[in-house]
Amino acid sequence: MKTFFQPLRWATQLLLLSAVVSTSVAVAQPTQSNTLSISAAFEFTSLDPSKSGFVYSRMQVLETLVDVDENGLLLPALAKRWQVSKDAKTWTFDLRDNVHFHDGSLMNADAVVNSLTIAQSKHGALKNAPIDSIRAEGNNKVKITLSHPYTLLGAVLANYANGILSPNAYGKDGDVLALSATGPYQLYQFSPPHKLVVEKFDDYWGKKASIPYASYLTGHRAESRVLQARSGQADIVFGLDPASLPSLKRLPSLEVHSNPIPRTIVLKLNSGHPFMKDVKARKALSLAINRQGIAKGILRIPGSEADQLLPASMSNWHLSNVASKTEAEAGTPESLFASLGWKKNSKGLLERDGEQFHLTIITYADRPELTTVATAIQAQWQAIGIETKVEVTNSSAIPMGHQDGSLEVALIARNYGFIADPLGVMLSDFGSNGGGDWGAMNWNNEKLSAGLMTLEETSDPVTYKKIAQRSAQIIFDERPMIPVSSYVQQTSVNKRVKGFHFDPFERSYFLNDMEFVK
Repeated sequence: MKTFFQPLRWATQLLLLSAVVSTSVAVAQPTQSNTLSISAAFEFTSLDPSKSGFVYSRMQVLETLVDVDENGLLLPALAKRWQVSKDAKTWTFDLRDNVHFHDGSLMNADAVVNSLTIAQSKHGALKNAPIDSIRAEGNNKVKITLSHPYTLLGAVLANYANGILSPNAYGKDGDVLALSATGPYQLYQFSPPHKLVVEKFDDYWGKKASIPYASYLTGHRAESRVLQARSGQADIVFGLDPASLPSLKRLPSLEVHSNPIPRTIVLKLNSGHPFMKDVKARKALSLAINRQGIAKGILRIPGSEADQLLPASMSNWHLSNVASKTEAEAGTPESLFASLGWKKNSKGLLERDGEQFHLTIITYADRPELTTVATAIQAQWQAIGIETKVEVTNSSAIPMGHQDGSLEVALIARNYGFIADPLGVMLSDFGSNGGGDWGAMNWNNEKLSAGLMTLEETSDPVTYKKIAQRSAQIIFDERPMIPVSSYVQQTSVNKRVKGFHFDPFERSYFLNDMEFVK
């Protein structure tokens, strides 16, 4: 069955939150028995891939020119192959034949150029790429010309913000009016910010889905997601509270999966704050954290403690055997603070020149483990004399606090696999502009910035690793951000579903690989 979309203005869609996007009469309607239900924490607000593309990629509505495997290596997707010129400034993509958009039209080079050109004009990594031109060559080739070599291009094109849509999906000025893409599922119901239903697309070019419908339901509270898993209201539940895992594992109807991902629980520091401006203070804050206790007692994942931003699986950016030696040479939190003039007062709190050492940690409830980790760090810092307050707020408060300068400390779960090559995130977090909203704050290192910019043009793997290691060492030594734990995604899957597997880069739920147990 082929579903056609009527383009709707976004303002109209907001008034019709529960409107069914499909205009054809479906053979069957979504029911509990024919719908795979997914529950996760994050809301979506727009049809535009640059804003909410993460959910459309995961629900397999939206596809990109290239894909990424579990090791971060690029794979063919809508482009069946590509070539890079000797000077590394021209990338030529050969498109797949007979790929249909959900509105029935065929994908061709002009459609791809149109989508990428629009994506380039919006917020996202493609906007910052050194692209001179994107043009069609014939019906099935797209050529991208760069002003200088840019090794990140393939990884950037794999990002959901650069998904390919039908030309009919756009209004003037590049507004997305209908999500007519190329995936094995197409949009059926669009009810932002909480509910999305997709329907299998029979004209899909690749492996066709067997489950007729899938729904995505956002639930901010971890407790509600646990109840959905227990009751069977949701077949797959992502982002479970670690405290709920033992009881969920005892349920005969569920399987619980723990999957490491390139995401790190990390403290974002305001390095311009008077109390944290000196690197000794930042090192002392790091030394005062009992990472092993947090990993074992709170996250319930022994061995997940982290003293570096990127996991060992990202070997270019991970330093070997440096942490224990460097930490041992640093001293103790007490000795470091004493060297900066901090002494404990009669209340056991650090004080200097009549001013008491106090910090506020903000975090967000979308990821339930962050609140408990923040509370543990609060206790550990208070044990060495720092009066610490924890505030649980919306995740949007972190970029706002960065921009207005009010943020002191934020506990976040930073995704270093947002772009398959972590260089993209490192440039955003530690680039020459002094750090992005989710990266370093009031801290910049010229050697690091220069090294990251050099990596953009470095294709030799030996040279790349050497510069990446030097960059990682600077960040480790200076502590503009303090890692706490490597991230593990906790997911429950109802046993009525088979074929579940996890994407460590969180690009896809692989719906078309799943079936209902008969």
